[in-house]
Amino acid sequence: MPRKGPSRRKLAADRRRRRAKVEIALERLGECYDHPRWAGPRLDAVSELVLTILSQNTADVNSHRAFVALRERYPGWEAVLEAPTDELTDVIRPGGLAPTKAPRIQHVLAEIRDARGNFDLGFLADLPLEAAREWLDSLPGIGRKTAAIVLLFGFGRPALPVDTHVFRVAQRLGLLPPKADLLRAHDLLEEVLQPEEVYPFHVELIRHGRDTCWAPRPICAICPLTDICDYFSLVQRGKAKSAPPPRQASADRPPRYHDELIHGWMPPE
Repeated sequence: MPRKGPSRRKLAADRRRRRAKVEIALERLGECYDHPRWAGPRLDAVSELVLTILSQNTADVNSHRAFVALRERYPGWEAVLEAPTDELTDVIRPGGLAPTKAPRIQHVLAEIRDARGNFDLGFLADLPLEAAREWLDSLPGIGRKTAAIVLLFGFGRPALPVDTHVFRVAQRLGLLPPKADLLRAHDLLEEVLQPEEVYPFHVELIRHGRDTCWAPRPICAICPLTDICDYFSLVQRGKAKSAPPPRQASADRPPRYHDELIHGWMPPE
């Protein structure tokens, strides 16, 4: 039977093309965003997991407010697990979607305790990366991106979380095919990254997506990547639109909360 899909040679050539773009993006965005490096966990792994659940479909400020309220109300994860779900819902209400997130948090905590006998996820540091990812994926309501956040931020492991900013910037640059879904995007991007590049790539693309490569229209006039960007080639041909440059340079704008969070710093009270 004839082979379906691209040949191995074509796939290898595509990986080389995407790898070349990744190297340029890392170099230039690193110069813009101070070459971020993982400097240790910002939180323990269960806290990272719970904060990520709270952050789903809400602003970072709100999810942090809900996380702080949860930690102030309950002395430990056992207390969170044993709390009446209606009570926990009220505690985390500032984070939004509390009726969904409260039972999800308790289900996850119950699975961890039942599987491990405690709430210590330190064993994930020693598992093979794919096994660690699969273990987290097996928890209720935890997908590829959340698992990657815990592994990357909690342990410095080379698992790439692909959020909306990373996905948008990568797709515009041509690092992803137009019809790639989020799950496939994780694999396609990880295969062209070296382990030590995963953290800076994640942080730099998020910052670039927030500062320059906006949705729905990027500010191409101030982007250092236009010469390798598939989207900008469409702009030049009049087939896509870009936003005018801002009156205030990004370096002069105050730092955003998310910029602090993704660097592993906790925001002020």
